[in-house]
Amino acid sequence: MNAIEYDIRTEAGDIDDVPRTDDLENMRPLPRISVHAFCESEALQHLMERCGSDRRMAKVSLRITSGGTAAAANMFASTATPNLIILETRANPSSLLADLAPLAAVCDPSTKVIIVGYHNDIGLYRELIRNGISEYIVQPVSMTDIMSAMAAIFVDPEAEPLGRSIAFIGAKGGVGASTIAHNCAFGISSLFSTETILADLDLPYGTANIDFDQDPAQGIAEAVFAPERLDEVFLDRLLTKCSTHLSLLAAPSMLDRAYDFDGTAFQPVLDVLQRSAPVAVLDVPHAWSEWTRSVLAAVDEVVICAIPDLANLRNAKNQLDALRKLRPNDKAPHLILNQVGMPKRPEIAPAEFCEPLETDPIAIIPFDIHLFGNAANSGRMIAETDPKSAVAETFSQISHIVTGRVAVKKAKKGGLMGLLRRK
Repeated sequence: MNAIEYDIRTEAGDIDDVPRTDDLENMRPLPRISVHAFCESEALQHLMERCGSDRRMAKVSLRITSGGTAAAANMFASTATPNLIILETRANPSSLLADLAPLAAVCDPSTKVIIVGYHNDIGLYRELIRNGISEYIVQPVSMTDIMSAMAAIFVDPEAEPLGRSIAFIGAKGGVGASTIAHNCAFGISSLFSTETILADLDLPYGTANIDFDQDPAQGIAEAVFAPERLDEVFLDRLLTKCSTHLSLLAAPSMLDRAYDFDGTAFQPVLDVLQRSAPVAVLDVPHAWSEWTRSVLAAVDEVVICAIPDLANLRNAKNQLDALRKLRPNDKAPHLILNQVGMPKRPEIAPAEFCEPLETDPIAIIPFDIHLFGNAANSGRMIAETDPKSAVAETFSQISHIVTGRVAVKKAKKGGLMGLLRRK
């Protein structure tokens, strides 16, 4: 449906700024472009500010100015125009084209223009398109309307779809986040016969190579320290085959150098991973730095793994709050409770643990030292060690949820997700 065909649902000036996450979720990131928005209403200005904080616009240089057509024409009379102008106007259909003439006189021919107007008039829409306007959107507009219009102009519709990126991180060290990430990567690749890449981002202490009984000579270090060489061909040389559909980008797990990175160090790796496979699983170390924040802000899904004690509760709460701010237009991170029911260890009950987090776990994994110990010592996954176990079924359920193949159901009273029944 074209933006012009939307019916005005609320009083003029009211803008639906609640993003439709289902629509935004599959939207490709916008390229490195400059955008200048001229807003006559505070509502649109607020909406553009929210767009600017979205991870899909991380490369966009966005400027927002209060004002309409006259303000835009005055500004660009003495300065170059950006790649895109978003212009809000209350002008009547009969005078809109005339009002735009001063701006057209100072616009660079390559500059695209999106008009946000107040008149649901198909004739006006066609006239604007004939005169070189890229899109006309009728108020009230949403984030999805604005960003979809931008994507329609600047994202190649013939481009290959990007793969889904899923990051796993622990609320505390030693909670088993890496083990869960590795088993989920194996599950996604085998259950769905989908090419999957597991990237171990813990360069000094990563365990993915051990868990899959691999000893690769190269891996993620070569990708991070030589971003100028990184492309799909170079990445392919760094991957180690773990199974029919699973490849590993292993960490060196050596202390021969310091692993200090700037905030965007892993962005080229993430970009190439998403172009190289339908699914990329990222094993993120338990740390909070500029580069881990950047990775967690950029991926499609975040999974926080925790055990039911007080330190994990505090850390998980802090992580969830921080990631909700970093990813304001995305679904909240998933939560997995691990090592539940460890003998002689005082625990917080799952319901009490999750109440202050305002989220339900997508899985509760019981403490099973024999099953996990045997799998780790043999370099095999749970589904290979005991495919009929309840834990193997849990990893199957997690794999379905994080890839979007099933919706997360609300917990029923008296249980949490029901993915695992403890005896």
